[in-house]
Amino acid sequence: MKYDIKTYNVIAQEGLDVFPKEKYTVNQSDKPQALLIRSQDMHKTNFGTSVLAIARAGVGVNNIPLLEASSNGTVVFNTPGSNANAVKELIIAMLILATRPVVASAAWAKKIVGADVSTQTEKGKNHFAGTELLGKTIGIIGLGSVGSRVARAAADLGMHVIGYDPYISVEHAWKLSNDIPRAEKLSELLQKSDYITIHIPYTEENKNLINTEELKQMKKNAVLLNYSRWGIVNESAVVAALANGELRRYLTDFSSNKIINNEKIVITPHIGGTTLEAEVNGARMAAQTLCKYLETGNIINSVNFPAVEMPFDAPLRLTLIHQNVPNMVGRITTILANDSLNIDNMINRSRDKIAYTMIDMSEISDEQLVKLKKELLTIPEVIRVRTLKKA
Repeated sequence: MKYDIKTYNVIAQEGLDVFPKEKYTVNQSDKPQALLIRSQDMHKTNFGTSVLAIARAGVGVNNIPLLEASSNGTVVFNTPGSNANAVKELIIAMLILATRPVVASAAWAKKIVGADVSTQTEKGKNHFAGTELLGKTIGIIGLGSVGSRVARAAADLGMHVIGYDPYISVEHAWKLSNDIPRAEKLSELLQKSDYITIHIPYTEENKNLINTEELKQMKKNAVLLNYSRWGIVNESAVVAALANGELRRYLTDFSSNKIINNEKIVITPHIGGTTLEAEVNGARMAAQTLCKYLETGNIINSVNFPAVEMPFDAPLRLTLIHQNVPNMVGRITTILANDSLNIDNMINRSRDKIAYTMIDMSEISDEQLVKLKKELLTIPEVIRVRTLKKA
């Protein structure tokens, strides 16, 4: 049997945040099995034990308490790539704005008055000469969903592209053109690039990835773009580099008091993925991911659980969320063996302190199923047990 989002009682609201800004407790009489959200802060939200999964229609999940969700047996998903084209198009727009004084020239033209508008325009245009992207070198830090798209678009504009990503996935590596060279070290990219754009997630390892030392390695006339995450670029170092003439311009989607009102810095209000198409893509992808997990137990695009996929070919499937400790699989299968239950197929994967086990087996009576779940939950390290029947 297939289920839609409404059947699963998912709380969702197209284009809007789900929860108000004050603390919110999910109504347990509704017992939602999944939550679909955008950017609302859930750190003070009691989402209850009924919630099996939370899907963020977007990439960043800093608005979700991941440790609490993991300990609750709640899988958290995001939607990587759903807004990648939107961000790519914004990057190309910002590259052009960094080379051509479009905004300043339009503002000047708007102020022209008098009968000789055409003459004034011709005389004034020389004050707004720009440069071209053709033949320039762009360094792309991070070659995932967004970075790989930016690489292809920049190459189509006639730019020389250098990529750097020590963690690039096989999937994205295959999608990249062989004509796009990849730097072995970040310093190599910084030294060769006229434009540098960042497309990596924020982690403790990536915090202040671009700092004073990295800025000094760049070309004196380089332009830096950060449309990835706040905290990857050290803003104090950028302000100093701009003041010293070590950096020409800084364009970013993230604002703070350190960089506001600086004429060499262009700030957009976190609009990288803000298009109607990207919001619909994210909502649709989140809903599909939730349905897949709720219907089959398969996990894709989770930020706190391992990726686990197995064809659902048997009549019955057990899914167990448990702590990642030794001999868990043995203890689980021993209970099944003691109940004379045969395993058709099984998979086990772990991520940090959490593990996930799926077991396919022949159909058993409801009474046996209730007994089995109770027995499995007697294992102290087991957090959650679900049973799924094939449609």
